[in-house]
Amino acid sequence: MTTFDDRERHEETRFKHDQELLFKARNRGNKIFGLWLAEQLGLTGEAATSYAKDVVLADFEMPGDEDIFTKVKADLAAKGIEISDHVLKKHLVGCRELAAQQIRSE
Repeated sequence: MTTFDDRERHEETRFKHDQELLFKARNRGNKIFGLWLAEQLGLTGEAATSYAKDVVLADFEMPGDEDIFTKVKADLAAKGIEISDHVLKKHLVGCRELAAQQIRSE
């Protein structure tokens, strides 16, 4: 095998690894975001954990973050809780950054 083939295989492996880490960080960030929202909704224990899982699953409905925001805005509105789009987006970004830091440190 040539050096080029070795380099290509290494790059493909590294790309796959990086994509897996990004996927894990995004999902963990969504879970952290879901737990924060559960707290805002007054959920605790198993109900909070279940809600966080629902937020993670909501992210698989459409590309981007609108699927998450559609879900959580509806849930917040149902409880009469108002949180601005800006605060929601800022908190989601913060949760994902925290998750990425956690994964890098593992």
